[in-house]
Amino acid sequence: MIAVIDYGMGNLRSVSKALEKLGAEVRVTSDGADIESSSKLVFPGVGAFLDCMNGLEERRLVNPIKEFIKSKRPFLGICMGLQLLFETSEEAPGTAGLGVLKGGVRRFSSVAGQEKLKVPHIGWNQIKFSGREKNPPLFRDVEDESFVYFVHSYYAVPNEPEITTTSTSYGVDFCSSLNKDNIYATQFHPEKSQSVGLKILENFCRL
Repeated sequence: MIAVIDYGMGNLRSVSKALEKLGAEVRVTSDGADIESSSKLVFPGVGAFLDCMNGLEERRLVNPIKEFIKSKRPFLGICMGLQLLFETSEEAPGTAGLGVLKGGVRRFSSVAGQEKLKVPHIGWNQIKFSGREKNPPLFRDVEDESFVYFVHSYYAVPNEPEITTTSTSYGVDFCSSLNKDNIYATQFHPEKSQSVGLKILENFCRL
């Protein structure tokens, strides 16, 4: 069973429906016991860093999530579900993230060199494999430089660059997905990325 975390906000319906379309047994839950008993965990995220952390804390989900990750079962974070894995964010100074990964989250600058950028970064953009692996588990049968769908104003900067699986260019080259041990996360939304996104979710289901 795949548990999808409900913390009071986020794209829960679209994520759970995409997983069900792939034949997965899915439970949307805010119960720590469901997280503990699941075989895989998906943490979808839409919203602000502070609000999302408050939602997790109010539902007493912080420790169940951390314990699940420690158990080495497959974990997938999506968008804010990636950012909250880190220690800090410029979006909420003084608010601690889950701290599962070392590093922080920065805001896009509206000016990059001579180019003016729209913030948030919304729409289709390309992912480029980092070169660490030619065929990362989450991206089997996904072509390099495929287009996926983004909606975000902030991006993660891992202290360990080697955990970056794909990068994307938007004023800067930023980490658009990562993998460390059993932790997988995407800054983009696979559930909104059509056939490419469904293949990524299918690969996660098969882990």
